[in-house]
Amino acid sequence: MIGHSGDTLTGTTMATLTGEARFPVTRWTLVLAAGGKSQGECRAALASLCETYWYPLYAYIRRRGFPAVEAQDLTQQFFLRVLEGRYFDRADRDKGRFRAFLLSCLKYFLSDERDRCYAQKRGGGMALLPFEISDGEALYQREPFHDETPERIFERRWARALLNRVLERLQEEFIRHGRPEHFNRFKLYLLGQQAVPYSELAQQLETSEGALKVGIHRLRKRYRDLLRAEIAETVTDASQVDAELQYLAAALSTRS
Repeated sequence: MIGHSGDTLTGTTMATLTGEARFPVTRWTLVLAAGGKSQGECRAALASLCETYWYPLYAYIRRRGFPAVEAQDLTQQFFLRVLEGRYFDRADRDKGRFRAFLLSCLKYFLSDERDRCYAQKRGGGMALLPFEISDGEALYQREPFHDETPERIFERRWARALLNRVLERLQEEFIRHGRPEHFNRFKLYLLGQQAVPYSELAQQLETSEGALKVGIHRLRKRYRDLLRAEIAETVTDASQVDAELQYLAAALSTRS
């Protein structure tokens, strides 16, 4: 079984990839191969990654002490520079995880006074991102307020963003097959939340309990496959997937 209960991952999450002859071209490997050039398929791949993982960086900036308005401006300016193809001379392909690349570049960006002196005020001629970040502060206000380090909040939020993306992809598959309500019922079994007994749900869906168990087993396997596939999009080699899974488990293991 794979899932997360209280933001922790179960042990079988660490299962080894099997049957892969070679690592496929993914969003991050595509971007790295192009050297961050902001055109065509490469730019679309990079924009997709940034859209999924922008909030952990916003939360990092806020936890560094920047006020909300400035944090939003800094987040937008940073991602605009990334989408322009900057900082890719700092990417180490052999060690290149997208997560590590972004955080390293953000630290560099924040420490450079010239990068921080973006004279325009919000909306004052600054280019717009191809995705929305305006709800960042509303999300941040729900973060626990304690002495958690910026790095720690970044790690936990990155892990949660990835898991949320996996659930979104799984939900999209159910919608394509015309079964959105099935997903809403089944996802509780993935998340370790209180769910109705198998017998009761089987009766509601007018199926047998055995068939329901088989369906949920397949759902968990699909979730596991999508989780590994999503992680693979952010690393450069198949051997890094298990290490990232361990990172996820560690990032989510300590309750706030």
